[in-house]
Amino acid sequence: MGKAKAVKSQKAKKPSVVSQNIPFRTDIGQHILKNPLIVQSMVEKAGIHQNETVLEVGPGTGNMTAKLLEKAKRVVAFEVDPRMVAELQKRFMGSQFQSKLEIVVGDVLKHDLPFFDVCVANLPYQISSPFIFKLLLHRPFFKCAILMFQREFAQRLVAEPGDKLYCRLSVNTQLLARVDHLMKVGANNFRPPPKVESSVIRLEPRNPPPPINFKEWDGMLRIVFLRKNKTLRAGFVQTTVLQVLEKNYRTHCSQTNKKIPDSFNMREMLDSILSEIEFDKKRARSMDIDDFLTLLHAFNKEGIHFA
Repeated sequence: MGKAKAVKSQKAKKPSVVSQNIPFRTDIGQHILKNPLIVQSMVEKAGIHQNETVLEVGPGTGNMTAKLLEKAKRVVAFEVDPRMVAELQKRFMGSQFQSKLEIVVGDVLKHDLPFFDVCVANLPYQISSPFIFKLLLHRPFFKCAILMFQREFAQRLVAEPGDKLYCRLSVNTQLLARVDHLMKVGANNFRPPPKVESSVIRLEPRNPPPPINFKEWDGMLRIVFLRKNKTLRAGFVQTTVLQVLEKNYRTHCSQTNKKIPDSFNMREMLDSILSEIEFDKKRARSMDIDDFLTLLHAFNKEGIHFA
């Protein structure tokens, strides 16, 4: 009798290795993170549980995606480049991860975000600012985000009052989230290498968020950071600022049936408010979040609004 042939056990197919010959489009921020140690570190710092959904933006060829799929229940990946979508589909087709991966084709800024617990992404750097606020204003709250940014942008996110890079972005981000700088990443860790250095940051939304109207808050910050090294008084007495605030004030008075005296002067009113809280000589570059909250409350109390 002939020998019986051994039956090979049916193992789940592993994700295939992606093609290395794709021309990357640096004009849309395609710089693939190729260092597996950094990929692994970002995934570990996200603290993903087996029952959680992960949002990824700009998965590229799937180096990060593969590691996320090992940890998460589900991964939703937004990819704008159809060529990369095809590579992702090919990489995970027939693998044990195929059913856990949902690929959304298109610009993440133009889509509503799905439900997710954690966001991990090597972002196209040109969408950094709009994406971070889309993320932080998203509801329901997510647990945390681990994000790769251009180094200077990351430094702005964590900048403190008095720092050279402290700006409106710093204040807005820190109002809505706890922000931590995790690690620096050199350009040689990407393919192709970008012209800038990078950093990884961790965002944890503040829950509950501060009880303010964010549009009001941001409208005020736009004014004070327009000339952050000047005194607040100098910023608020600019003609264009006075015109906008007076228009808003008159609208507010009309809606609340408040009579405006003939002698009304917006400049004098602003001076009075700033002097009363002793903020007339303060400068935005050295003010913290509590200072800005005090300033907004003082203006709103007198019927002055920014949105």
